[in-house]
Amino acid sequence: MGGVLWNMGAFIVALGLLVAVHEFGHFWVARRCGVRVERFSIGFGKALWRKMGKDGTEYVLALIPLGGYVKMLDGRVDELKPGDEQYAFNHKSVWARMAIVAAGPMANFVFALFALWLMFIIGVPSVKPVIGEVRPASIVAAAGITPGMEIVGVGNQETGDWESVTYALISHLGDSSVTLTLKTPHTSYVTDKELSLQSWVFDPDKQSPIASLGIIPLGNKALPVVSAVVANSASERAGVLVGDKILTLAGQSITEWQQFVERVQQAPGETLLLEVARDGQTLSLTLTPDEKTVQGKQVGFVGLSPELVPLPDEYRILLQYGPFQALWQAAQKSWSLITLTFDMIGKLIGGIVSLDNLSGPISIAKGAGSSADYGLVYFLSFLALISVNLGIINLFPLPVLDGGHLVYFCIEAVRGKPVSEKVQEVGFRIGAAILMLLMGIALFNDFARL
Repeated sequence: MGGVLWNMGAFIVALGLLVAVHEFGHFWVARRCGVRVERFSIGFGKALWRKMGKDGTEYVLALIPLGGYVKMLDGRVDELKPGDEQYAFNHKSVWARMAIVAAGPMANFVFALFALWLMFIIGVPSVKPVIGEVRPASIVAAAGITPGMEIVGVGNQETGDWESVTYALISHLGDSSVTLTLKTPHTSYVTDKELSLQSWVFDPDKQSPIASLGIIPLGNKALPVVSAVVANSASERAGVLVGDKILTLAGQSITEWQQFVERVQQAPGETLLLEVARDGQTLSLTLTPDEKTVQGKQVGFVGLSPELVPLPDEYRILLQYGPFQALWQAAQKSWSLITLTFDMIGKLIGGIVSLDNLSGPISIAKGAGSSADYGLVYFLSFLALISVNLGIINLFPLPVLDGGHLVYFCIEAVRGKPVSEKVQEVGFRIGAAILMLLMGIALFNDFARL
């Protein structure tokens, strides 16, 4: 329950902040264009707090934190008093109206730049993208990639950490192949390896794009030595103690922790012979893994933790820059997020990427909670990503969104007169139906992932 509340709290903070930024963009440009703003609301529904500003704008914090709005004086819906025409939105030039509408998404892009700039000023702890293991019969194994290689490029994108590798790989979903640029261990020699993506199946709910290709990143090494035993677990019942070194399981020699994990998972409820080294002696124990369901499949678990050897400092990096260099890095990162988002939207429309990948508020809430758990820099990165997505979604050419209004204004600029009210009304209804359909799919996907 605490995790749900934490996720919801982080989600409300994130969404409230990003909506405020978006609506402030409309508000600020509207005021600069001489439009009277009557209400600035964060959220919908019943007002929890309201205040009338000296500028004549009512500021509102409402009950439902799933959006917001800026109400401007508009002769199409308000009764204008004599002399009010100069303050009405619909009486401004088409270029002023376009600027006001476009200011919301632009504010989201500017905020993403600021969040990333602040993130790089603080410093992002990261890890060099060095390959720890290559799964047999995988895509990367077929390409001749071996453990110890460092991924310094994916396609035409340079990669300095695992996050940049992940984003670069996602951008190649649906492609027939991609070239990885790799540096061999302890040398400056760089080589290119082409991965065939014809058989690449990537389910974001089950694994990362890196793992789906057969790559296990170099990280803390888990030794087959017991560091903790869970009370009332299969391991405790078998007599396993902290400090035991696992030698064999069911006749299989255990030299890597992953070997032990895989064998246990394959044997739920089975009785296995376990040999461990303890105080210079070899002991034989009987271990019967408990059962649990993972993704609809019964797997075994025994309730113990391995001893971890920390990743050497030479593989750890801190992405931290001075103010000007941080701004450059933030600009590059922002552009990367924008292009990636447009690319994924294009692949969704083209059917290359399944609609199953659409996420709704539940998934976003989980992401907000998880990133907040890791700390401020990761929450800033999450805010930047969602801010970019919010800005781009609002630029969709659907009449109920900012992008749809911009389309109408562009037509007006070309024709010299506004689009008829009847045509706009039909467009709004179609746009609302499409938007509700997409939201329904996203919510369905969210519940399916629970």
